[in-house]
Amino acid sequence: MIQTFISIGSNIEREFHLRAAIAELKKLGSDFRLSQVFEAEPVGFQGPNFYNCVAAFDTHLPLDQLQRQLKQLELDYGRAPDAKKNQSRTLDLDILLYGDVQQSVSPVLPRTDLYKFAFALWPMVELAPELAIPGDTRTIRQLEQALQFEQALWPVEFVVEESHESL
Repeated sequence: MIQTFISIGSNIEREFHLRAAIAELKKLGSDFRLSQVFEAEPVGFQGPNFYNCVAAFDTHLPLDQLQRQLKQLELDYGRAPDAKKNQSRTLDLDILLYGDVQQSVSPVLPRTDLYKFAFALWPMVELAPELAIPGDTRTIRQLEQALQFEQALWPVEFVVEESHESL
């Protein structure tokens, strides 16, 4: 089993799509944990605010198969196959970390979003603050302390319907 961290985001029917993504991701592994949900302004374009969080779980899926599953979930929930990066989306699922894998081909790991966006890093601080970033001498917490973000981001009350747990 390999521990993976998946960034989840949506700014179209965002509550529905986050709940759907959480339910689907729970099927891909065990020891599922979820950060709190944050509301974030879009980066690089004008549009509705996003809901973002990070899921952590252990999976037996090889990296390429996990990546294919995530892309298929995005398509299944209405994301256009030719969707551009800086636009509104129903569902955005990105592998932030996959064990200690480091690679510069798709999916790039660790995902550079950890170094660029609070919506990726802040939930990671909550889930795994002392985790060493593969290929970096810093932990998640040390990275968060070293970086400054201009993106507006704040926690929101979010209830996952299946278990009625509040995030």
